[in-house]
Amino acid sequence: MEKLKEYALEYGIELSSEQLGQFNNYYEMLIEKNKVMNLTAITDKDEVVLKHFADSIAIAKYLPEIFEKNLTVIDIGTGAGFPGIPLKIAFPQLEITLLDSLNKRILFLQDVISKLGLTGITALHGRAEDFARKSEFRENFDIAVSRAVANLSALSEYCIPFVKLKGLFIPYKSGMIDEELDAGKNAIKILGGKTECVEKLTLADTDISRSFIFIRKMNKTPKTYPRKAGTAAKNPL
Repeated sequence: MEKLKEYALEYGIELSSEQLGQFNNYYEMLIEKNKVMNLTAITDKDEVVLKHFADSIAIAKYLPEIFEKNLTVIDIGTGAGFPGIPLKIAFPQLEITLLDSLNKRILFLQDVISKLGLTGITALHGRAEDFARKSEFRENFDIAVSRAVANLSALSEYCIPFVKLKGLFIPYKSGMIDEELDAGKNAIKILGGKTECVEKLTLADTDISRSFIFIRKMNKTPKTYPRKAGTAAKNPL
């Protein structure tokens, strides 16, 4: 956890002993639950701290408003809670919604939220294609994030409908993003987005590169999107 404190400082984040304790408890819960269900292939503590925790909060280096505003954030395809739960621990003022299509993962995340004493965070079971059509979720978030493994075109169709006008969709991608970004341009435009910039970093003590794509919501998403479940992956825009 001392390494996490160092990593966080590189992104301008000062973690208190209480926050470091929450991260430690999260790690222990993650490893214990991982014995009975597949949450992560990474289990070594140093690697979890770096590749899950530090990676999740690294976005703060390029998003100064995360330090000062009570932003509403939705984490789509959150899996074991990345990046949503690390962001919530590091920035308690954020209002975070975690969304995942596997109920077992959501039950685990609800347990984590309860045991860590987190408030202003909700874990919901469902598909992005369905939730994005609900009035209380559609175009209702300042920021949508996702570390889900999907091509940018499909991921944009899942995520951009949740973002309010002038808000941001920020997917976490590997460093080699140019080809994927080029292939996703059409989808981003159709869905009402515009790529503002790509911020790249190398995770501390590694050669692992990370790209954050900043996509600004400029126009409302047409009502026909997202299409029904499975369509975006099979037939990307």
